[in-house]
Amino acid sequence: MGALPIDAHLDAIVASLRERRAAVIVAEPGAGKTTRVPPVLRDLGNGDVVVLEPRRLAARMAARRVADELGETLGQGVGYTVRFDNKTSAQTRLRFVTEGVFVRRLSEDPLLEGTSVVVFDELHERHLHTDLALALARRAQGQRPLFLVGMSATLDAAPLATFLDAAVHEVPGRVHPVSIDYAPGQEKLERQVSAAVRRTLREVPGGDVLVFLPGAAEIRRAMDACRPNDADVLALHGDLPMEAQDRAVQTGPRRKVILSTNIAESSVTIEGVTAVIDAGLVRRAGVSPWTGLPTLVTVRTSQASAIQRAGRAGRLRPGHCLRLYSEHDFRGRDAHDLPEIARTDLAELVLLLVSLGEDPADFPFFEAPPPSALEAATRLLSHLGAINRRALTDVGRAMVRLPLHPRLARLAVEAKARGVGPRGALVAALAAERELRRERDTDRVGSSDLLARLEDFEAAEAEGLRTSELRARGLDPNAFRAVRQARNQIARSLRVERAPAASLEDEEEALLLSILTGFPDRLGQRRRKNQIVFAEGAAILDESSVVREGELVIATSVMDSRRKGGGGRLIVRSATSVEAEAILELFPDRVVEERSVAYDDELGQVVERAALRYEGVTLDESLRRDPEGPEVSKALAEAAAKRGLEKLFDVDALETFRRRVRFAEAHGLTLGSVDDAALLQALEDLAMGRRTIAELKGLSLIDALRGRLDPKGSARLDEVAPLAIALPRRKRCPITYEEDRDPWIQSRMQDFFGLREGPRIAGGKVPLVLHLLAPNRRAVQVTTDLAGFWERHYPRIRKELKRRYPRHAWPEDPLAP
Repeated sequence: MGALPIDAHLDAIVASLRERRAAVIVAEPGAGKTTRVPPVLRDLGNGDVVVLEPRRLAARMAARRVADELGETLGQGVGYTVRFDNKTSAQTRLRFVTEGVFVRRLSEDPLLEGTSVVVFDELHERHLHTDLALALARRAQGQRPLFLVGMSATLDAAPLATFLDAAVHEVPGRVHPVSIDYAPGQEKLERQVSAAVRRTLREVPGGDVLVFLPGAAEIRRAMDACRPNDADVLALHGDLPMEAQDRAVQTGPRRKVILSTNIAESSVTIEGVTAVIDAGLVRRAGVSPWTGLPTLVTVRTSQASAIQRAGRAGRLRPGHCLRLYSEHDFRGRDAHDLPEIARTDLAELVLLLVSLGEDPADFPFFEAPPPSALEAATRLLSHLGAINRRALTDVGRAMVRLPLHPRLARLAVEAKARGVGPRGALVAALAAERELRRERDTDRVGSSDLLARLEDFEAAEAEGLRTSELRARGLDPNAFRAVRQARNQIARSLRVERAPAASLEDEEEALLLSILTGFPDRLGQRRRKNQIVFAEGAAILDESSVVREGELVIATSVMDSRRKGGGGRLIVRSATSVEAEAILELFPDRVVEERSVAYDDELGQVVERAALRYEGVTLDESLRRDPEGPEVSKALAEAAAKRGLEKLFDVDALETFRRRVRFAEAHGLTLGSVDDAALLQALEDLAMGRRTIAELKGLSLIDALRGRLDPKGSARLDEVAPLAIALPRRKRCPITYEEDRDPWIQSRMQDFFGLREGPRIAGGKVPLVLHLLAPNRRAVQVTTDLAGFWERHYPRIRKELKRRYPRHAWPEDPLAP
């Protein structure tokens, strides 16, 4: 066993743990922290040492490496426990486990009885289970002797040291220099990878090549594109069987090109790697800001992640990294990844905390999640029937026992209750794992994409198809194997048989209802063939979906490709058709009956619509063309006002009337309001008994508005604010009323001859402003003092007007009869 840089620090680490019961280790890549620290901690207590790894591969490799270094058989003193695989025994004192497995143990044993040390390896990755396990372990440490260790190569140690009250140990690594090149391209990713692999194999002599890609689909396409003669191309991702993962990481007789997800980004060294090709992408769980639905999104890696990936090439000797993006792109990336607790769905976390009697809002997290995310998770769990007023229900207790997201746990629990538990376990497994088919059948039609996958799986399992036969059938053998393992585990936890008791046709309705219980907030309405409208957004149904019919659908898998700068779309990858009756059966308390009366532009009349709505989605709607009552006249009035009163009424005359009323009110007459609200009420009166805008034409809105005024005041309106007034030589001269100006009239000067004083209104209180017009209809004088005009100005003006208009009468005495 060769010496590693961390060996010189082990005594100090153990000493600080004895003193403070916690330590933070920041060890550079290659220092040996994963394999050397855990074994020396076995003497700190009488219990086990549990090491948390972010991935199954890391847990298995680390356990195997430690067992080899100690000269022990794996599964004796050193072992591992991951999903679907357990290599431990009664003698195992050092256990490498995945974070999910550890959290499930914490849910059953919050005090971690029998455990002396918990080591959090690669803590910088900050998965949701990481944060939860860290907080729960810290809580347990306050109630019993327990040692906690946090380890990482890129961790910001200070906040964690404060949280754990721990000493910090910084350890140099054993990393050789790595040269970096950039090769941005516009081609499809698999073509870029193929070209980069050929270049790297040619330019980097010896050693294996590690290629980082975002997901299994990209890996498959890259494998088809890469065909080097001098190297083996192998895949490495979490859905592969253990044998395939082992082949990828173990040294072989020829050079290898390992196409991997971020599973190879950290933890134990993959022997033989001297070159890295980094696509700079990763698949991450998140929540869509447009719909609130959980999604899987391909995003750019952070700078820290890119640096970590490049470092894999320098573990054994000087290496090389080729990034398939520009240096400018690298410098513009986030420095670190955002922790999952700050960006993803928290339903599973909240359910576990509630099951432990904790209040998620007050729980002492290392870094608290956004309150809005906790509230959203609480609402979902309430909708699923798992909690009631933050207390666990019987359904919730059954859900906690299942190794599933709460949505799928609820689906499985409901399926068991409806007598279809075996297929419920299979549907949950199919929803939890990746797509079973390599390419979907675009001609297939059915009620549910999940049930279509179920049919494929059951047919293949019944026929006992081998790997090559699965591929020939268009099925992914790795996905098939993962689904079968998950189905078996869920069935065990659910305590049901694996084999169904009846045909799928007999169980289909119960399964569809079970799917609905797991996704009650994902109901959408089909507007066009492939457009699904949710209460708060819209999405496109993937063209490969079998759900081609039905108005109402449940989205069970969504991919969000939208970007902040625009572009992309929300795609429903998997859907299930539902009937309105199913919603009414399962969620009667959430169905709201709404009645609305409104003007329909297409029908050209007021109609009444009655609708049943669930979460903002219409389940059923009826139309009535002969509604009655005040709501009808109100809707007609609002529609007429929106269209424009000038299209139906003389709005100039209407405005004159309103100004007369306001003038009369200002001079002592009590009438009432004629503002816009009063006008709309008058329009409603006019619309009474009518349903179309056409019926309003020719009616008097002035009369309707006047009818709402005080009767006594209205009777005197013409007296106080007359519409017109008589002049000596003109029977009717209209009065103009304006806002913030005195009323005025205009007429030819001759019409005022014989009139000593100008006319007055408002009971003689207000003189009218007189506009005296020349024969060309232009005002030669504006005044309220007619007598003064005759005396002072008329003689001069008369001479000018008589010269310009000799045919008109211009008497010397304008008051003469």
